[in-house]
Amino acid sequence: MKLSLLMECRKINQLHVDWTRMWHLDPGLAENIEPWCTIEANHHFNFQLWHEEDVARRDDIPPERVCQAKRNIDRYNQQRNNAMEGIDDWVLLSLKDAGIPPSQGALHSETPGMMIDRLSIMALKEYHMDEQVQRIDVSAEHQRSCAERVRVLKEQQADLTEALRALLEDLGSGRRCFKVYRQFKMYNDPTLNPQLYAPKCNP
Repeated sequence: MKLSLLMECRKINQLHVDWTRMWHLDPGLAENIEPWCTIEANHHFNFQLWHEEDVARRDDIPPERVCQAKRNIDRYNQQRNNAMEGIDDWVLLSLKDAGIPPSQGALHSETPGMMIDRLSIMALKEYHMDEQVQRIDVSAEHQRSCAERVRVLKEQQADLTEALRALLEDLGSGRRCFKVYRQFKMYNDPTLNPQLYAPKCNP
């Protein structure tokens, strides 16, 4: 079984680019087949996180909006991690369906979901860095510096894409294995965050 064929790495990169462009005009989701819908969800939460992080750093808006941005960041980050784990669950199920034992091969500490999440963030960085290159209200040096960063981001993206392709190939052949690393975020859980389950305590 060739997982590198089931989850085409170049297709993932292109979808990240296409979704980013599309969502700046219309934030609707389009995919409905696994693993693409979970990969899209992961990227969508990163997309929303990116823009709320920008809002949270403004000092010319009401404090209530900054507070709401912080709450949104917590929620989107939780959903982003859930989607990342969902990608890994899908890969493990595909391996199981192919008859590849989950304990076979050397353990790889970074999971496919983690790598796809990193590619998602790289795509967002590249898009917004390229926006800086296109600005006409900045110096030529600013444009040049940002263009160089775009070049580096593309190189890093190519390196990570190849690493993901190699991992998926190794998983499909049984040379490597991985485990889903559950994040167990505590700050969003009212039963685990003492500031939520004991609100009368001093911060």
